[in-house]
Amino acid sequence: MVDKIYNVLFICTGNSARSIVAEGLLNQLGNGRFRAYSAGSHPTGRVNAYALRELARYGIPTDGFRSKSWDEFSRDGAPALDFVFTVCDKAAGEACPVWPGQPMTAHWGVPDPAAMEGTDERKLQAIRDTAITLKRRIELILSLPTSKLDNVALHKAVRDIGQQ
Repeated sequence: MVDKIYNVLFICTGNSARSIVAEGLLNQLGNGRFRAYSAGSHPTGRVNAYALRELARYGIPTDGFRSKSWDEFSRDGAPALDFVFTVCDKAAGEACPVWPGQPMTAHWGVPDPAAMEGTDERKLQAIRDTAITLKRRIELILSLPTSKLDNVALHKAVRDIGQQ
């Protein structure tokens, strides 16, 4: 029997850095158990170059990432989502579309590395800090015995991960 593959959407306002990094990391670390996507409420239309550099550092191919609207995931034919995680505070406060299938939602906020000003080194460190935080949270969700938890326990666990 094939285990369920969980579809996860990471949301950030601009869909240029945090949500892109989370998408790449979960697809890499999820070993086929999870399929990650990312989107933004107001996408910038471009992916942050430092985010792509960081994904490459983890050995993740960087082609195919794009900044896109969350509207793509509320349309007919969109993947049925199991989880929707906001990774920025601004997106967490916005009215989200109605997601087909009523996925579990949680806020996994992290500071915006794309807003970092200063030297290239500071910008790169900001995206690295973001990736480290998101990687830890992703490792925690991957360690959950998802098939053994009821919906209430699973929802609590994914919300608690965002508080760590």
